[in-house]
Amino acid sequence: MSHSSKRAVLTAIASNFTVTVIKFIAGLAGGSASMINEAVHSLMDTLNQGFLFLGLRESEKPADQLYAFGHGQKKYLWNLWSAIGLFSIGAGLGLAHAWHSWEGLGNSHLAETVSLFGVEMPALWLNLGVLAVAFGLEGYSFLVAMTEFLRRMRSEGESSPLAYLADGDDPTLIAIVLEDSAAMLGLVLAALGIILTSITGHAEYDIVFSALIALMLGGIAFYLGFVNMRFLADIRDAEAEAVFREVVKKHPEVERYHDLRSIIIDEAHTVLIAEIELREEAIVADLYDRIQTRCREILDQAGKARARSEPMQHYASARSSVEVVIARTEEIIDEIESAVRGQLPRVSHITLEVEGVVAHDSA
Repeated sequence: MSHSSKRAVLTAIASNFTVTVIKFIAGLAGGSASMINEAVHSLMDTLNQGFLFLGLRESEKPADQLYAFGHGQKKYLWNLWSAIGLFSIGAGLGLAHAWHSWEGLGNSHLAETVSLFGVEMPALWLNLGVLAVAFGLEGYSFLVAMTEFLRRMRSEGESSPLAYLADGDDPTLIAIVLEDSAAMLGLVLAALGIILTSITGHAEYDIVFSALIALMLGGIAFYLGFVNMRFLADIRDAEAEAVFREVVKKHPEVERYHDLRSIIIDEAHTVLIAEIELREEAIVADLYDRIQTRCREILDQAGKARARSEPMQHYASARSSVEVVIARTEEIIDEIESAVRGQLPRVSHITLEVEGVVAHDSA
């Protein structure tokens, strides 16, 4: 992942940790169910983004004897744990707190004034002030993440943010954008609940909006779990396969391909495997001259006396044929690999198997 994406994760961690502390202080002091659920929301965001950062650190480790293609997929595993685990826990705690508050209606009341660090103030102003500060911090975090999100989207030729949010190949960045968006929406919901409760005197509004915040957490957990699960299920790289087809189609010495497969390791690494058959008319014409040239080189190296012997001539002919065929086959494979990587650098591993030489199918 790029430096800018890491910056988005670290910015989100710092802002959410600060917001978590001030929300818990305001929620416990004022007794607002919405504020408590917002504090839980921010706590889950902070822990989740910590998991995302750990996943990034793990994914950057190079390939080794145990992980032949690197540790890139560990990022998706950490993301999946954080999405399903932390956000589901956050949603459950939020709904439980909302239910507990609903059950306690009539037995408790929201404080009209609170004393914070020895200063008396209206609870409404404390809550709204905290939400305003939180909105500023979350807004900055959202701006950092969205800037990187839009940059990546445009660099990959996508014009619709919603489409890229659904199909983007970096679940970590998608998670940060979604979490920051949900955090800002949660602040609006919490503010609505607190204001309506203050105006009407009915705590039901505060509780209902707190439940909505919890349900939103559950929705994010489900979506992020789905996004990361795709990349843990050996998903194919359709774009890489399309580029390979186009490259092979244009290559004059390749007749056809088959058994094309690909696996996305992470957003920067794709493995592509295929079998190809070479075009007889194109490859044989070029090979004859090269074989004859190589045969003469072998005979020259053997010396005049040995070069005249029939066994040596047979040996030179056989060896030159094998060497030139293998060399040209390797050149064709290298040409295909270079052409594919030239268009898609993320295709880090290409395995091509040459099945044979066939006549051109004019049909």
